[in-house]
Amino acid sequence: MPEQPSPSAYHLLLQLEQQFDTLINTIETAVSLFERQQPASWVFHQATPARHWLREALFDMWHEQDQDGRETRNYIAIVAANDELLAAVDTVNQAKKSFAELLQHIKQAFPQTLSDAKSRLPQRHPYVDEALRRNGLARLHLKQSWRQLPIAQAPVSRVRFAWYSSGRSIKRLSVQEAEQKLLKLDTDAAHIRIQLRKLASIPSGEVLAQVQTQAPLMRANLFFTEPLDDGHTRRALNAAMPIFVPDNDQRLPHINLPALQPPTTRTRARRRDEKLEPDVFLPSLRVYRYR
Repeated sequence: MPEQPSPSAYHLLLQLEQQFDTLINTIETAVSLFERQQPASWVFHQATPARHWLREALFDMWHEQDQDGRETRNYIAIVAANDELLAAVDTVNQAKKSFAELLQHIKQAFPQTLSDAKSRLPQRHPYVDEALRRNGLARLHLKQSWRQLPIAQAPVSRVRFAWYSSGRSIKRLSVQEAEQKLLKLDTDAAHIRIQLRKLASIPSGEVLAQVQTQAPLMRANLFFTEPLDDGHTRRALNAAMPIFVPDNDQRLPHINLPALQPPTTRTRARRRDEKLEPDVFLPSLRVYRYR
């Protein structure tokens, strides 16, 4: 018989279910308003967007079968929104933020209850149940459930999309931290022993870099019709979700047509001051030495 959550954890689960209901309801409100208004919209490589494309995008919060949990599905689009629709989308973002904060609190305070919460939430709304049955979707995808919907700060004259395919995240590691990570691997393997010896040959105070190459993503440059209060005339942001630009006449800004697929080779010149050595130092950890 599965272990029952403590009273405190159970109370948080009830709060989470309520927050999830609120999130679903705010999405339904925004999507229904969009479908009634039918504002001007541009959807990446769709000459005539389907009537319910935004509903599918905003309610897509589930892992597909065999999906890598680190991956998210993207919905690249622009919507020319009036004040009423912008307010509805902002309410969705507030609900997403509250839901994410409560999930994070549960993860830290009662990590063992998180899987229980994820199995209960899909049963909270008829639309979700229908989606699960129709598409064979499984678990709640946390990243897709809480990611924000971009809202432009002011009217936009044009949007320039471009693939960004050379991104990477770099985490600094000490020699001791790298050693602990290697020791958690198969230390009987020859390639791990070789890397441990390489690590032992460098100064113990040296700082290393662990590199994670990021998946290609679409970036959008928004050019405002007038400078913002801080003087900026444009803003760059990731375009994983539909971008809502304010326009009470609901007219789209000028939008370029980016390539359907990201480039297969690097398009930006390497920085001359790139600080990492070109060859990986500890392949099993993707760790490099600084020059």
